[in-house]
Amino acid sequence: MTLRHNGGVTTPAPVEIAEPDVVEIVELENPWVTIVWNDPVNLMSYVAYVFRNYFGYTEEKSHELMLAVHHDGKATVSSGSREQMEVHVQAMHEYGLWATLERADA
Repeated sequence: MTLRHNGGVTTPAPVEIAEPDVVEIVELENPWVTIVWNDPVNLMSYVAYVFRNYFGYTEEKSHELMLAVHHDGKATVSSGSREQMEVHVQAMHEYGLWATLERADA
């Protein structure tokens, strides 16, 4: 190690590190998604309210997701780890919405 003087303070000189010979590839777990399904019970305004209240989506985004649920029969409302999506699905059930989770690449 080489030391250099820096105005009365001795500090180690920077050391170059060679690139490693092995390249590590880390594959992250594929994200999971929460899907809310259309149902014959809940009003569209209530579904949009849940998306605003629970997920914190803007009124515009909540309305867009609600229309996807209404017209397409379902909408992906969140993505992340399996554990997070299980929490979201449970919350949607507590609000009275039909929801499931699945792998994002399914």
